[in-house]
Amino acid sequence: MKKTLVFGASLKPNRYSNLVIRRLVDSGIETFAYGLGEGEVSGVKISNRLSKINDIHTITLYLNPKRQEEYYDKIISLAPSRVIFNPGTENPTFYSMLEKNGIEVEVACTLVLLTIGQF
Repeated sequence: MKKTLVFGASLKPNRYSNLVIRRLVDSGIETFAYGLGEGEVSGVKISNRLSKINDIHTITLYLNPKRQEEYYDKIISLAPSRVIFNPGTENPTFYSMLEKNGIEVEVACTLVLLTIGQF
């Protein structure tokens, strides 16, 4: 399965990142989460340290473009196969950086991808 990192994870149950964690777990996808607040969602620990995360296939982003800037190098260094830019996270500057590093860019909604079986 596609080992997935939810980047910008929230403990608030009404946030899309939180819902995605739950849906990924329900789909049997190995899930990790990174966010500012530590905690747990559906058995997935939200970490505020990227050093504990490795061998990620997919990163699904939940940070606005301005907030992404400080994480460009860290995300690239994780060397995922793809990064999904969910609605509100679109960032053409970052797209080109990722593509130059051989990382696939997908502008889509992770919830929709999971629902239609295209994740």
